Amino acid sequence: MLRLSALYRYPLKSGKGEVLQGIGLDKLGLEGDRRWMLVDEASGRFLTQRAEAKMSQLSALWNADGGLTLSAPGHSALDIALPESDAELRGVTIWRDTLRVPDAGDEAARWVSDFLGKPTRLVQVPLERARTTQAGYGKDDDQVAFADGFPLLLIGEASLQHLSQEVGRPLEMLRFRPNLVIEGSEAYGEDGWKRIRIGDVEFRVVKSCSRCILTTIDPQTGERSADREPLATLQKTRAEADGAMFGQNLVNDSNGRLEVGMAVEILE
Repeated sequence: MLRLSALYRYPLKSGKGEVLQGIGLDKLGLEGDRRWMLVDEASGRFLTQRAEAKMSQLSALWNADGGLTLSAPGHSALDIALPESDAELRGVTIWRDTLRVPDAGDEAARWVSDFLGKPTRLVQVPLERARTTQAGYGKDDDQVAFADGFPLLLIGEASLQHLSQEVGRPLEMLRFRPNLVIEGSEAYGEDGWKRIRIGDVEFRVVKSCSRCILTTIDPQTGERSADREPLATLQKTRAEADGAMFGQNLVNDSNGRLEVGMAVEILE
């Protein structure tokens, strides 16, 4: 029997993950997932652990009103309100997408600039300003907040165990930043799924996830592995035209609620 064994949310793109027991879904995936992002103040380009590894130590907790609480070692916590509808809009770039989204204000900017050591702004994306998902996959009206390409990422526990054996040491699931973790499937069983149901929600499996240098960062310490693992192994064993693949990108076809322990049904 397949079941949902873990749920993770990342309120701030490339910040620390939250472990959840239950969560609602909206048009953009898990409620509150990657709705906030750091950008370079001058260029508006998005910032992640790929270039700023210390972001792995940045905790950003989602508040019930949609705001955010930032904290990090050596920095006092800061509560940030959800920007008002008339907040200043800032032009930002994430991969090939450019959009205008609300800026969280100067106090938030001072905090994140102090943390990263360079001029930085914090921005938030409301539903009406969300991007469309990667062209050529899914449906034309599929949308995503600040996640790389799609609203949700799923990984099977057995896939991580298999990769850990290949690498030769235990690997943390949070290295791969999934939203949904499934137990009971065979290693890489999720690669063959096209549609699944969890609770009352159906999901389309739209594309394998191409992995990058971020997987080499220890989520606890923020340090990069000297041997480039597990990316080096993935590049040998899971290479495709789009890169080294691990995990599956999903789109939810309705709103609803997920709880850890729910049964997972393969529809196609």
